[in-house]
Amino acid sequence: MKIVALASLLMLSHSVFADTLSSVNYEYGTVLNSDPVYRTVRVSVPREECWETQRHSSYDGAGSYNDQQGVGTTPAIVGGVVGGAIGNAVGHSKKNKQVGALFGAVLGATLGHTIAENKRHRDAPTTSGYSTREHCEIVRERHEEERVVGYRVRYEYNDRTYETRTETEPGDTIRL
Repeated sequence: MKIVALASLLMLSHSVFADTLSSVNYEYGTVLNSDPVYRTVRVSVPREECWETQRHSSYDGAGSYNDQQGVGTTPAIVGGVVGGAIGNAVGHSKKNKQVGALFGAVLGATLGHTIAENKRHRDAPTTSGYSTREHCEIVRERHEEERVVGYRVRYEYNDRTYETRTETEPGDTIRL
C-alpha cells in the first residue's frame, strides 16, 4: 500500500514539474550593435623543408652507383700497431725500444693509409660522378594572429540600454 502511494506521489510531482518547464517564457532584447572581441594568439604550423645534397659516387659495374667515402682510419690504425710492434722488437735497450715503437707506429700508420688509398684508386671503377640525394625535415613556423574570442553586445530592453558579452554573434535579438 505504501509503495502504491509513493509511486502515485512521484508521478503527480513529475507531471507538475513538466508543466512548469513547458510554461517557461523567455524575454528578448533588441540588439543595437555587436562588436567582436579579439585576442592575439601564437600559432605553430608544421611545414616540410627539403634540400638536395650531392655526393661523389661511382659505378660498380653491376648496374648501380655506390657512394665513395674514402678509406677510413682502419688501415692507418692497423699499420700503426704493426709498425709499433716491429719497432719495439728491433730495439735492443729500453730507450731504443721506445723510440723504435714510436717511429714504427708513425711509419706503419702512414704506409697503411697510403697502401689503402692506392688500392681504392686502383680498384675504382672507370665511371664516376655525383649523385643527388634529397633530405627533408619538419620545421615549425611560428606566428601571431588575431582570433575572435567573443562579442561585446549592446541591446535594448524595456526602453533601457544594457551591455553584455557573448561567445557567439547574437543576431537581431538576444535572449535574456
